Amino acid sequence: MTIGIIGAGASGMAAALAAAENPEAQVILLERQSRVGRKLQATGNGRCNLTNLHAAQGGYHGEDPAFARFALERFAPEKTLDWFYQLGLFTLAEPSGRVYPYSDQANSVVDVLRFALDKPNIQVKLGFEVNRVRKTPEGFLVESREEGLVVQRLIAACGGLAGTKLGGGMSGYQLLRALGHRCTKLRPALVQIRSSWKALPGLKGVRANCRARILHDGRLYREGAGELQFTEYGLSGPVIFEISRDVCREPGEWICRLDLLPQSDQQTLTEALIRRKSTALPAGELLTGILHNRLGRVIVQEAGIGLNRPIAQLSHRELGQAAELVKGLDVSLTEAMGMDAAQVTAGGIRTEEFDETTMQSKLVPGLYACGEVLDIDGDCGGYNLQWAWSSGLLAGSHAGRTEA
Repeated sequence: MTIGIIGAGASGMAAALAAAENPEAQVILLERQSRVGRKLQATGNGRCNLTNLHAAQGGYHGEDPAFARFALERFAPEKTLDWFYQLGLFTLAEPSGRVYPYSDQANSVVDVLRFALDKPNIQVKLGFEVNRVRKTPEGFLVESREEGLVVQRLIAACGGLAGTKLGGGMSGYQLLRALGHRCTKLRPALVQIRSSWKALPGLKGVRANCRARILHDGRLYREGAGELQFTEYGLSGPVIFEISRDVCREPGEWICRLDLLPQSDQQTLTEALIRRKSTALPAGELLTGILHNRLGRVIVQEAGIGLNRPIAQLSHRELGQAAELVKGLDVSLTEAMGMDAAQVTAGGIRTEEFDETTMQSKLVPGLYACGEVLDIDGDCGGYNLQWAWSSGLLAGSHAGRTEA
């Protein structure tokens, strides 16, 4: 029995290893790029947040998020980490539940998977771009421009459209559509947001731990807490990825209100600033020791205070205005970045057309799908990779069975 797997990303490699546990199964892993796990190697700023200890408890989206429940319970984070440990990967969990390789390098994750794929019944074909799949009496004919392969079972682990520079594309959706499946609308998720705020160029690269609240026409849309990064065009960082879903997709005023000192209330901060009136420092240093220096100076300017004015000359009202901005800085939002910048795709092949307990198509016997190509996406913090491992292991374990 031959099993073809399209895509050697996270879910595809997991599927291949699970299918190959049956020694009678011959697994062919097809990857159009020149190496496996390219997108995986870039995740988490090169650190690879490979799962989250809370992933089995929820945090997923799509037309039917409950579709993911069986896979996430069958291959829960703890079981996935044990699976990786058996492959030789040591990991470290943070208090937030995020899990990283102990080496803090994404290539460690890719390497243990690559080494594990070196099995007699697994063949990895790189540079194989699947152009067409046809159902045949024998199974499936999988064709590239150069050759065709006949496989009895087929797993689509093609990934999503997000991260096009790292290999994201439409091919998986197109192949599954050609076999009769339907796709929801695709849109970027876990993505940076553009802003028209004029102070941004001077804040490029500045990071801050904050609470971020997105408001749409004055009403709370979504909120989160964590690290924010200012860019020359807008806002980025884990907290923005967490709350960026579908931001600016509807008309109206969109604002991100930042509490840049969430551990302190405004009155306490104001009192601390008043105590600085006894110094001979200029106002540009008002927030030194509290915020990043560049961010502190921008706040002072936003409060209408000249940077060279002596702090001793500032009124209590002016100091209160500066404290108010620290606790509630409004940054206008214009649009979410596109698929090139997105970490994951929201939307995908409709899950109602697949069996959640096997990942097999209800329309085409012998066809399976897993990972981002399906209409399931998760929150920021390792949720999407956990879905890739869980769904890939589930699809591979069933596709690899000798019995139909």
